[in-house]
Amino acid sequence: MRRTILSILIALIFPSFIALAQEIYRWVDEKGTLHFTDDLSLVPERYRNQVQKKKPPKEPSPPLSPQVSKEEEMEKKSPSASEGRDLIGRGEEWWRNKTKGWNEKLLNAKKNYDTTYAAWKAKEKELEQSKLKPKSLQRKLKSEMKALEEKANDWKKQTEEAKNMLEKVLPKEAEEFNADPNWIKIEEP
Repeated sequence: MRRTILSILIALIFPSFIALAQEIYRWVDEKGTLHFTDDLSLVPERYRNQVQKKKPPKEPSPPLSPQVSKEEEMEKKSPSASEGRDLIGRGEEWWRNKTKGWNEKLLNAKKNYDTTYAAWKAKEKELEQSKLKPKSLQRKLKSEMKALEEKANDWKKQTEEAKNMLEKVLPKEAEEFNADPNWIKIEEP
């Protein structure tokens, strides 16, 4: 009986000592999503240079007082945009790079859309002029036109996604993380 109780106690206490000794790894991906893990091998290779190690707290944090909101408590504990960082420690350079990346995607998608659309319209004109040519040529032109139309639609979707990120998602995310809105201004080339 004593052995059983002792075994149960050891089984219950031992894992908690292991958990207290573990480190927690934290990183932010290119979309700005915050990730946590206790296994460094689960961190993607490209983010390992930015991983922050942290020991879990030994005691649970005290509950917030009723007079202080969670947002006010976060502002007190976290660096603010006025100090050059957002709530999770990302600075102006991170936000500018993210904005620049999406701006480049937008410009690239617009350029590719315009090129593909022009090629599609040229094929359409070529098809109109091939009324007296063999049906096999007309089928080939229609097939090429359809492929160009699909590519143009894909580039259009990518353009819309990049616009949405720059005009809606990034500003909202910057606001949520208390980042300076000037960090995400789009600079025209």
